[in-house]
Amino acid sequence: MRRPGPHEGGALDEALGSALTGVVRRTGASIGGLFLTEEPQGVLRMVAVCGVPQEFTAPWRRLPLTAPAPLTEAIREHRMVWVAGHDEMARRYPRTAAVLPYRFALAAIPLTGARRCWGGLILMWPDERARAASARERGHLAAGANQLARLLDDLPEPPHLPELPRVLRVDTERHPLLTGTAAADFLERLPEGAVSLDLEGRVTFASTAAARLLGRSVRELLGTRPWQSLPWLDDPVCEDQYRTVVVSRAPASFDALRPPDQWLTFRLYPDGSGISVRVLPGREQDTEPTAPAVRRAAPAPTGRLYQLVHLAAALTEIVTVKDLVALVTSQVLPAFGAQGMILSAVDAGRLSIAGHHGYAAEAVERLDALPLDTELTPAGDVLSTGVPVFIRSPAELARSHPEAVRISGKQAWAFLPLVVSGHPVGCCILSYDRPHDFSADERAVLTSLAGLVAQALDRAGLYDTQYRLVRELQQALLPGTLPPVPGLEVAARYLPAGHGLEVGGDFYDLLRLDDGTAAAVIGDVEGHSVAAAALMGQVRTAIHAHATAGATPDQVMGRTNQLLVDLDSELLVACLYVQLDLPGHRLRLVSAGHVPPLIRPGPGRARTLEVEPGPLLGIGSRVRYPVTAAALPAGAILALHTDGLVELPGADAARTTTELAAHLAGADSGDLAGLADSLVRHAWPGGRRTDDVTVLLLRALGGPER
Repeated sequence: MRRPGPHEGGALDEALGSALTGVVRRTGASIGGLFLTEEPQGVLRMVAVCGVPQEFTAPWRRLPLTAPAPLTEAIREHRMVWVAGHDEMARRYPRTAAVLPYRFALAAIPLTGARRCWGGLILMWPDERARAASARERGHLAAGANQLARLLDDLPEPPHLPELPRVLRVDTERHPLLTGTAAADFLERLPEGAVSLDLEGRVTFASTAAARLLGRSVRELLGTRPWQSLPWLDDPVCEDQYRTVVVSRAPASFDALRPPDQWLTFRLYPDGSGISVRVLPGREQDTEPTAPAVRRAAPAPTGRLYQLVHLAAALTEIVTVKDLVALVTSQVLPAFGAQGMILSAVDAGRLSIAGHHGYAAEAVERLDALPLDTELTPAGDVLSTGVPVFIRSPAELARSHPEAVRISGKQAWAFLPLVVSGHPVGCCILSYDRPHDFSADERAVLTSLAGLVAQALDRAGLYDTQYRLVRELQQALLPGTLPPVPGLEVAARYLPAGHGLEVGGDFYDLLRLDDGTAAAVIGDVEGHSVAAAALMGQVRTAIHAHATAGATPDQVMGRTNQLLVDLDSELLVACLYVQLDLPGHRLRLVSAGHVPPLIRPGPGRARTLEVEPGPLLGIGSRVRYPVTAAALPAGAILALHTDGLVELPGADAARTTTELAAHLAGADSGDLAGLADSLVRHAWPGGRRTDDVTVLLLRALGGPER
């Protein structure tokens, strides 16, 4: 018989669907999925699925062939991949385990035809099948894959791939008499409620007793999902229970409170077509002696997935190693009920402790700087194998590492290797004050979480190193100390932005020109980068050279501007140059687009000192820089600052400048350095600066005549 061609899409879909459901039925699988390769993208597209709702397939509808997953590995290596249980899934494929945190066994088989590999087949079994496949079972799996490959081989061209997978139903045996009206009558006679859900979670049947207990009519329930039609069931736990039983095919139960005070127990019994639900009044009130034992579900594994997604989002915001330690302490420890933590980073062949919680100082000192192949704790083992170790009790740890029990003083441990691209970057140890049994989903989430923590630690370590280097560069370009000038008291503060790797362009300097004359300069290079810092160093050098050579303030600024023009720099510079005649208590100021300074003539009075502005440095040749003259009475304070002190996010710069002047007027000026700190705290009370801040305070003390 001729097999359908691509123009006969409906017939082809039916043939592939029939072959898939046949494999599922013969192998006893609960879930099956058919993937075909999408060329030339090198992506696997899910085209058909049975045993789960379509919404469950969202993470797997398109799967890159390079992804670390069972099916992609099976296709790349041209062999069947068998995963015997969720623990094994977490070890070998942590990403897959994170998205499917359920108990199941899985087989992945490539669809290798005569012409090419068409894609792959995924089959899953409930947890009871979590063991190696027998030779007979492997034969059934291979035969089913070969049948699908032959169907695809006979096509003259690749088939059309649908955007969404087709959901198929595997028919199961039903009692010949217990159907239709007979089944409904049987359920209506029971005192408890009975509800039937399809694999999409929608109500297909509800008895009168169930409707009464749920507080809705049968008509209102049919066709809806319970957590949508019943607001008090709109809880992730309820939906998670449904997801868990669909995938694991294991009965479960949970309690829920129907407002205001009616507790109901829901018992879920799944199979390949849907879920039967018993609704009982009260909390586990069913006392029938013949009632089957129903395993109460542990906290829903999907809740762990939501937890993992939340932690993953938080880890993407990590900047420094210090941030990472704080996140693990504040969020990871409570999430898994742990009381202790040690986060170590690989440094020069040793494990250097980057942060810890819940450990005595003596223990931290003993565990710090251990070699990577240490035998003192399991850390060396997990780093060499890349496989986490979960230890439930001190007796279990003592069998392999007796000294570690005495040092730690804990009762259970999770040793998580932190590995990035095959290279160890550290180790994270979570510990418990009491013995702790690690469930399968807990192990899976912790294993997946270790990968995310490893990435965050790698990024944060790189950030900290770069941050230290760029700050050292900028500090080297700023003056280490300011020269003493008779008749002048000086205080300076430079504070980098709270976050960010880029080097700021703020600079300042104080020059002693002669016995009675000094010059102060402050500026800000456009942008935040290494190039800005380098240009800042050139501007400082140019101003210093011209000023000490005897140039007037306007010449200093004009010649520095010409240097930037000659350098053809793409960056502009704001700058304020002040020449101080100390015996005469006079100022001569030149501004290149810089914010004006503040002056405090005396206690209780302060204002902005208006300076006629000139253009930014580097803007072009033949520009004029006007000079502004002003008085600096004895005891007066001149406050030079960059725009980071007054240009705050979401605030009007004129208003913040007025408020800063008022603060300067009323602040204690006895200690000039303390006054500089006070100005910064006033502008940024929270300390989380978004821009660099530089302040240079000058106080005229009076002194001998010239």
